[in-house]
Amino acid sequence: MSLSARRLCLLSVVLLPLWGCQSGPGAASPAADAAGTPSREAASMAPARPTAPSFAAWVADFRREAAAAGIDAATLAAAFDDATYLPEVIRRDRAQPEFSRRVWTYLDGAVSPARIRRGHDRWQAHRSVIEAAATRTGVPAPILVAIWGIESSYGEHFGDVSTIDALATLGYDGRRPDFARRELMAALRILARGDIDRAHMRGSWAGAMGHTQFLPSSFERHARDADGDGRRDIWGSIADVMASTADYLAEAGWRPGEPWGVEVRLPRGFDYARTELDVRAPAADWAERGVTAVDGGSLPALADASVIAPAGAQGPAFLVGHNFRVIMRYNASTSYALAVGLLADRLAGRPGVQGDWPREQAALSHDQIRLLQQALNARGFDTGTPDGVIGPATRGGVRAYQRARGETPDGFVTRALLERLRPAS
Repeated sequence: MSLSARRLCLLSVVLLPLWGCQSGPGAASPAADAAGTPSREAASMAPARPTAPSFAAWVADFRREAAAAGIDAATLAAAFDDATYLPEVIRRDRAQPEFSRRVWTYLDGAVSPARIRRGHDRWQAHRSVIEAAATRTGVPAPILVAIWGIESSYGEHFGDVSTIDALATLGYDGRRPDFARRELMAALRILARGDIDRAHMRGSWAGAMGHTQFLPSSFERHARDADGDGRRDIWGSIADVMASTADYLAEAGWRPGEPWGVEVRLPRGFDYARTELDVRAPAADWAERGVTAVDGGSLPALADASVIAPAGAQGPAFLVGHNFRVIMRYNASTSYALAVGLLADRLAGRPGVQGDWPREQAALSHDQIRLLQQALNARGFDTGTPDGVIGPATRGGVRAYQRARGETPDGFVTRALLERLRPAS
């Protein structure tokens, strides 16, 4: 999906944003701290409101509001004369994933050999415009190509849903109507400016548009006309796509010449309570604690680096810096940012992850995670309000429990841990 207030996406552990199926810059999100995609949707969905006359009344009211805000009559006619309520958009908006996906499952797809090969091909085919965007902003070409690949599989799958109809549907009947209304107003301004017409303003069910999935508000702020045709075209002009994506990352604070991060080895006895993004220190400090680059080289000179261990002590660890957090401005998920960084590395000829993931560890359902949280809370290990989402509070409670049992306190949630916490029947 893509850009706006900051990602209406996902929950918080191993899910890619539900607010849009794809990811992308700025779609307001309660923020995930790992990514993935829903493995399957819950069987029961809340029924969408079927009352077309009510939708028509909502559109008429919004049309008056837009006119008062300065949108011209011709644009309003083009946008709303044939506006259509889309029940599938509401079904997807209300769908909740039953299971979260483990980070390695997400990475297997996001950084697959096929995606790497396709990325090389697309980079070569559009090298001049990609390199121009990279040179202008300092955002490396492999990062731009990686975002393109993950957001839409290099333009092969950026959605064919009418942006106007999707946002009108969500404004009328969605879970976040105020957000959808703001995006719809931005979409009208884009139509009025002439960057795209209604028929070609298409994208994901959540309103994200084009090759790198910008929401309309982010399009307004960051879309660029790089090919000089007078239009900002993130649907058909790769020059505009790359310039716009690079502009977003540059304005988010990208530091040229600084890597996103590096895979590392952690020393025996490492304090896994420090493997949170809000724990930051210079790379030199981490080196003093025994953190080493997995390739045996020096750690990159990152001034405010964090260590993350998405699979706890059982899997690889990474030292990530400021630019990793900039990628998370595009999608507030550590797994997404990790996928972008790793795909960019592979496109640049660097190796993939060297450590082994604990692939035998199955994903837990949200109900199972909630049970685990409740059980830990009942034993005095605070995880916050049980919500079925693994975040810093849950990991903290798990670490406290592990520490009390003399285990490595890495905060990694497993089915074995859940079974141990279940009351005896």
